[in-house]
Amino acid sequence: MKTAPLRPGTRHGSALLQVVLFGGVAVAILTAAMSWTAHTAQLTRRNLDYQKTVYAAEAATEKVLSEIIHDYNRQGVAAVVAKLPVYRTRIPTEEENPEWAAYEFEAAPGEPGGILVEQATPWSLTNLQSQYRGLSGYAATFRIAARARDLTHTHPVAAGVQQDVQLAVIPIFQFAIFYNLDLEINPGAPMTIGGRVHGNRDIYCNPNSGVTLTFLDDVTTAGSLHLHKHPDDPLSRGNGTTVFQGRADSGVMTLNVPIGGPGDPDAVRAIVEPPPPGELPTSESGRARFYNSADLRLILRDTGLEVRGGTLTAAASVSLPWTAVTNFVRTNVSFTDQREGKTVRAVELDVAKFSTWASSATNPVRALLGRPINSLYVADLRAAPSSVLPAVRLVNGATLPANGLTVATPNPLYVLGHYNAPAAHRGTTNTTQTKPAALIADAITILSGNWDDADSHRSLSYRSASDTTVNAAFLAGIVPTAPGAYSGGVENFPRFLENWSGRTLTYNGSMIVLYPSRVATNRWPGTGSVYNPPRRNWHFDLNFLNPDKLPPLCPSVRAVIRGRWQTFAAN
Repeated sequence: MKTAPLRPGTRHGSALLQVVLFGGVAVAILTAAMSWTAHTAQLTRRNLDYQKTVYAAEAATEKVLSEIIHDYNRQGVAAVVAKLPVYRTRIPTEEENPEWAAYEFEAAPGEPGGILVEQATPWSLTNLQSQYRGLSGYAATFRIAARARDLTHTHPVAAGVQQDVQLAVIPIFQFAIFYNLDLEINPGAPMTIGGRVHGNRDIYCNPNSGVTLTFLDDVTTAGSLHLHKHPDDPLSRGNGTTVFQGRADSGVMTLNVPIGGPGDPDAVRAIVEPPPPGELPTSESGRARFYNSADLRLILRDTGLEVRGGTLTAAASVSLPWTAVTNFVRTNVSFTDQREGKTVRAVELDVAKFSTWASSATNPVRALLGRPINSLYVADLRAAPSSVLPAVRLVNGATLPANGLTVATPNPLYVLGHYNAPAAHRGTTNTTQTKPAALIADAITILSGNWDDADSHRSLSYRSASDTTVNAAFLAGIVPTAPGAYSGGVENFPRFLENWSGRTLTYNGSMIVLYPSRVATNRWPGTGSVYNPPRRNWHFDLNFLNPDKLPPLCPSVRAVIRGRWQTFAAN
């Protein structure tokens, strides 16, 4: 076979052509890759610039929100509404940080120099949202929206952020347990807590070994939730089990009583104290005081006795002689409180006799109120030696006035026997026949129906309790845990002076601790000498979730609840 000879240069020309072709393809690919990379980098830069602008808009809304929270907690909604025009000018400024010079803020397109702040819904009784779902309160939604524009680019980047927040007033007795101090729950026997629990500081849960503490509903705390004892608690309990069947949220906003200062439990105690000279009853603090808001005020001073209608009530003009109340008031009942190591000098109120008087058509206070008296403020402000403890005691309280009763005092309060406890349902959780009731004091001590003043100074073996039922919200102080001394925890928030071994205290209500005790200040004594604990048949009173069944003068706390957060187009 003959083959034609290759001409010089043919193979080399073909290879060169391939190189040129592949080189062109490579250049095209490289160019495309570089173009894609440049485009991607541009998109990335644009996206980063957009995110920075979103953060700028969010910062503007947060600046306003922080000022709203400050004003609402200290001065109430009236201050917030009055300052809406001011909030709209509170944009971040170059004086705060030079970087803000790069941004322009708008309330609406073409309206630079401000942000949008408005009330989005009217005030009404409504179900609350977020962490406080399941509760109701008097609330309104406020909307904060900011448009931010980054001016450092040829084509400025714009972004908008909108936040909705619910300002709410929450009746405090909707909580099964609410502490304005550290909240400790360290039961020695199995304990189940139904209803919402909140702490404005830390919560500590450390049941004894082999003991289970169960929360059926949500638990919130502005501090931290600890599954161990308080660091100052000296007791050794081992480690039981804590079960949360609802949510457990830490770091939520504090819920503040509109008196004193947020985060200051000592100042909040003003809620039970008489006002200082010169304080207006219609001021924020004046309206929060039971001294002013109670239907009837009974004050004992060294200079005389006062019986009159509450300052902020329709009966404010009524002043009665002391003889008008001597049928149901005794002023010098005496017994021993072995926890305090003092003789109690009690102003004693017979609740059954008071109920008859409070409903009488001839009672001038009732006549001006247009209804039976349902709230009472009692204060023994007479001087006493250090060995004497001025106090208030309620007796014969099994049946309350038809529309309920709230009793408030700055003194320690003692409750003797069944209270707000219809005979048919004693020892049960059935509160369908009870009346709205609250007891508010420096400290609250429950004395069983078997209590005898004559035996109060004797050893524990002479002070045997009987089964007792108390149905009322409690708001009082405690002696907080300190180095070497345990507070007694929620399980010992109601105080005892008897041997309750084998006996049951049935309690349906709400336990609220807002301040430290100032009068009954001896520390929790432990058990075996001053008292032995009862079997605790304790429950949250579900009546309190119905606004129509809350106790008279139920205090409220202010809450700021974050709602919807969203971005929007700002161009």
